[in-house]
Amino acid sequence: MAEAKRHLIVGAGTAGWNAVTAIREIDKGASEIILVSGEMPYSRMVLPYYLANEIGESHVVTAGDARLAALKVTAHFGRRAAKLNPAANLLTLDDGEEIEYDDLLIATGSSPVRAPVPGADGPGVHNFWTLDQAKGVIREAAPGKRVAVIGAGFISFTILNALIKRETKVHIVEIAPRILPRMVDETGAEIVENWLAARGVTVRAGAEVTAIEGEAGGKRLRFREGPEAEADLVIMATGIRTNLEWLEGSGVETRAGVVVDDHLRSSVPNVYAAGDVAEGPDFVTGNPAVHAIEPTAMQHGRVAGANMAGVDTPYRGSLLMNIVDLLDLEVASFGSWNDEGAEVFSAVLPERPAYRKLLFRGGRLVGAILIGMTEDVWATNDMGILNGLILSRADLSAWKGRLREDPFDVKRAFVAAGATGDLLPRTILGRPTVPAGETAAG
Repeated sequence: MAEAKRHLIVGAGTAGWNAVTAIREIDKGASEIILVSGEMPYSRMVLPYYLANEIGESHVVTAGDARLAALKVTAHFGRRAAKLNPAANLLTLDDGEEIEYDDLLIATGSSPVRAPVPGADGPGVHNFWTLDQAKGVIREAAPGKRVAVIGAGFISFTILNALIKRETKVHIVEIAPRILPRMVDETGAEIVENWLAARGVTVRAGAEVTAIEGEAGGKRLRFREGPEAEADLVIMATGIRTNLEWLEGSGVETRAGVVVDDHLRSSVPNVYAAGDVAEGPDFVTGNPAVHAIEPTAMQHGRVAGANMAGVDTPYRGSLLMNIVDLLDLEVASFGSWNDEGAEVFSAVLPERPAYRKLLFRGGRLVGAILIGMTEDVWATNDMGILNGLILSRADLSAWKGRLREDPFDVKRAFVAAGATGDLLPRTILGRPTVPAGETAAG
């Protein structure tokens, strides 16, 4: 009898864990799965709810010992990859242990970057990216505390609601001329900034922090220009970087991430990459891109896992998509929302407030921005419609005149274009998804 294939997965985040479950859906335990990770599997996307005291830590963890045993996963937690030797199919861990494999998935994700500011590594200054970092913020973010959030991008705004629910006073600082610079345009940023200001959130864009002074429990922020700011704690949300250092000298091709093809294979045929660390095809443009978002990590993990399990599974590409609720204002952008060469239809309803921007290449919708109040049901519904119109590549040529007049009227175009019929048969693996609780080995 042939030996069981050895699948080695490095990283237990969304990408790595979805690869585990995809393999087990297919082979029912016929292979060996080895999982290496510095942390237990947990969901980063629910950390804001943990910060808001809406869920406990047990609901953050995605797989405990019983689940790992049910899936026949050999885990090396608290260990990190140190060196990869693809010629020998050998991974060396940070404690010197060596692990052989038949194929390997790189799912090491990304890490937060702290701005190169004096005092950024001092007490009372936190990142909010890992479970341990979230615990550090929870310990200090008591009611009435002044919280300075440096960086006004997606990461910082995912935790804004939680900080407000903890009854802290939030001051957001952004070095770029506007907030959410990688998610919305100037019009959208102005709407969001006005909305936050009206709800007591201080926003300071175009401000460069030059120093963070003081000890834990009392910080002073100094700026290149303008008045200083005081805070009890500081949260750094100034971006992320892919975790690639351990691949140096391995021969695996990297640029912004590990370069992968439409099957998530790297330049080494039996080495795959998925999630934040992978540079794969963009759904709209077809160009290589790193999309450090949860939906891409999930899709990457499932596609890579299926291919590792021997089921030929191509990937259509990842769609850039960011959605955040800011104190009951829904803000979303999809695809090539900042395509300077696209044909643009936009409209603002200042009394709501609401904003819609549609970007076309010919008859295809290639990008969109949506802003609307949570209580406006259309705001939530239209997120799925806009996403679906881009993913279906529906021909909207006959509807462009109407959408130019009213970019909010997308529902009828969605139905008329037959986007629903195109999208319903599609799943990531080309078959119905097995519910998580029903996936097991043997």
